[in-house]
Amino acid sequence: MYLHLGQGTVVRDCDIIGIFDLDITTQSIRTRNYLNTAEKRGEVRYVTEDLPKSFVVAGGRADQRVYISQLSTATLLKRSQSGIVE
Repeated sequence: MYLHLGQGTVVRDCDIIGIFDLDITTQSIRTRNYLNTAEKRGEVRYVTEDLPKSFVVAGGRADQRVYISQLSTATLLKRSQSGIVE
């Protein structure tokens, strides 16, 4: 199955490593460092033009991607549990 992250971006659910709330997780210096490093490596994909609410880490070590989404973690969780690509 696939999970729709917004703006026409879908990711295979088996490739998803984690879904994280930006407001909560970016309070940690480690998370901010991780996101900065991923940005410098070109691994970050913005799938929103609105205020971002979450980020999704997908892929493996060699092809890891970080998707910044306007959708909340609760919405992404509901979509992943419904089995429906929205």
